[in-house]
Amino acid sequence: MSSNHHAKDETLMRFAAGTLAAGPSLVVEAHLAGCSTCRARIAEYEAVGGSFLEDIEPTQLSETALADTLAMIDQEDEMPAPVSAQKPVEIDGIRLPDALRGCDIGRWRWAGPGVRMSRVGVPHDPEANLILLKVGPGRALPDHGHVGTEFTYIVSGSYTDRFGQFRPGDLAEMDEDVEHQPIVDQGADCICLAAMEGRMRFNSFIGRMLQPIFGI
Repeated sequence: MSSNHHAKDETLMRFAAGTLAAGPSLVVEAHLAGCSTCRARIAEYEAVGGSFLEDIEPTQLSETALADTLAMIDQEDEMPAPVSAQKPVEIDGIRLPDALRGCDIGRWRWAGPGVRMSRVGVPHDPEANLILLKVGPGRALPDHGHVGTEFTYIVSGSYTDRFGQFRPGDLAEMDEDVEHQPIVDQGADCICLAAMEGRMRFNSFIGRMLQPIFGI
């Protein structure tokens, strides 16, 4: 799967350093699974981090370090099966990114004309603001901006806004300086995985009325 829209370098650095919030991290992880360009950038940042570690003064290991390591090795047989051997993550028969494995995928519910939403529960961060959106062909989401950054991974279908067309595998990253109105292309529903570091800022009355439903 090739991608035309990628994560920003700052986001990839935060992901590599483990400082990106849980919701956005899962969106970026979904994108990384099919994007060799961003995976290469991650490898570069991890290599830089590794070089910093080499320059850090070593510390004395604890007396239980060896025993703790052996205990971890003994637990390997209890580890989950590789992703390739596990049951696919789905909603109503629709294949979702493996990054959502272990998450609680809610049922689709109405979020506006032609729009359905599923809230995604993240076990290690219950406060993560992560959702799946399913928008019908030709439908437009309300014109909106952002308080914080919005991360959107396109699972299937496509949409177009003033930044171009976003197709499966693409990652849209919109900060608080951006206002846009995605319009789903004809032919199929568009399903997206979206996370917010802040909240959406709707510009229309209808959008503001729907905000409590979106919860973002």
